[in-house]
Amino acid sequence: MMVYATSPHDSLYSRPFIESFEETPMLVAVLTYMGYGILTIFGYFRDYLRHWKIEKCYIATEKEEQKDFVPLYQDFENFYTRNLYMRIRDNWNRPICSVPGAKMDLLERESHDYNWTFKYTGRVVQDVINLGSYNYLGFAENTGPCADSVAEVTMKYGVGVASTRQETGNLDRHEEMEKVVARFLGVESAMAFGMGFATNSMNIPALAGKGCLILSDELNHASLVLGARLSGSTIRVFKHNNMQSLEKLLSEAIVHGQPRTHRPWKKILIVVEGIYSMEGSIVRLPEVIALKKRYQAYLYLDEAHSIGALGPRGRGVVDYFGLDTSDVDVMMGTFTKSFGAAGGYIAGKRLIEYLRCNSHSAVYATSMSPPVVEQIITSMKCIMGEDGTTIGRDRVRQLADNTVYFRKRLREMGFITYGNNDSPVVPMMLYMPAKIGAFGREMLKRNIGVVVVGFPATPIIESRARFCISAAHTKDMLDRVTQFLSLNDKLMNSFFL
Repeated sequence: MMVYATSPHDSLYSRPFIESFEETPMLVAVLTYMGYGILTIFGYFRDYLRHWKIEKCYIATEKEEQKDFVPLYQDFENFYTRNLYMRIRDNWNRPICSVPGAKMDLLERESHDYNWTFKYTGRVVQDVINLGSYNYLGFAENTGPCADSVAEVTMKYGVGVASTRQETGNLDRHEEMEKVVARFLGVESAMAFGMGFATNSMNIPALAGKGCLILSDELNHASLVLGARLSGSTIRVFKHNNMQSLEKLLSEAIVHGQPRTHRPWKKILIVVEGIYSMEGSIVRLPEVIALKKRYQAYLYLDEAHSIGALGPRGRGVVDYFGLDTSDVDVMMGTFTKSFGAAGGYIAGKRLIEYLRCNSHSAVYATSMSPPVVEQIITSMKCIMGEDGTTIGRDRVRQLADNTVYFRKRLREMGFITYGNNDSPVVPMMLYMPAKIGAFGREMLKRNIGVVVVGFPATPIIESRARFCISAAHTKDMLDRVTQFLSLNDKLMNSFFL
């Protein structure tokens, strides 16, 4: 059964908003649970063999002299890792020895102890089509104006700053970068941080605290979840992209107030993402903003995957829907994806100076590396056309065309994909645990690098492959991928079914 998530508030949208999520077929769900059941039974059997020294044990164990201590390792919690994850561990952490562009080179490795350790063979797997990196606009490159500018700045400023921004680590390039980011987003001011994960986890506690309420989408990233927990605020979770669920929580919060005392909440903060990286879905931002205004709440928008990748000008989900940036109280994003750099930003009005003094990430973190800063400046100016070329605009358009084309080809071939038609994150469902490892290995044999994802990162019956489309991909590359996908699907179905 195909489920199309449409919007009942069409007047808020300038274009049709349709997302597809196909329910797991009953037979596939039963077979998937059976697969995990069989793996679990064999896992306990292997643990029994390890206990009696019949099978060699590689897992971390307590020292004999510490056996009466409180256990440092929780044996049962590691059951999944040692008995299920280890079987397919070769699909992750593959060492890359080139620029992670549209194609990449991998160091070949092998294991003789069931993936507990790996050894390099000395062979390089060349020209692997890269469908795993978040290189949406193709700026992860070692040639071109960005690379030239980065090399020049590296020679002038060096690589490290060795200080915080508040002390002696505030370079003129840092100031320039934040001005460019604010101009790119169309906001009053912006502030940059050296790590995207910490941008969320360290700044949300500075914006909300005890007596505040955070309403979080159930599929929000771990950094948002951690930041909400560290804040000490009350957290309530609404169903993914479900505006009825969000409005119910908002109305209850206004009517009932805080638990026990029933005092009004000091602050209500709605936390959402632009593109959800496991589902490929886009936030229903017009409806979220309408609810936020109706109930006088604040909105925190994480644009890690959407900034640069959505909108006619590449300005993210706000640009995609044609909305006003002033309606979003806190705009967050990362430089690690569309801009080929590292770090993250917080942008908005009347909050940046507050964060400079109250954010742990701002006060204690070392300043961003000058070459990284220059990559951000150059790539953003390129997208805005301030470099005097149309390269940036062309890449934004190419990404949109590649995304629509690839998703259309997968649907025509009968594959089950999730998310919005305009999302460059394309999850393709695999379901069964045995297919996770088999799919990743078979695609690499055909020189295609993909990311496969399973439980606990996804629901147990919704394992998937996740393709990340780039403007650097050519039509021939995408056609080659779909050709091998068809062959791979027939091979796996004949084997597993």
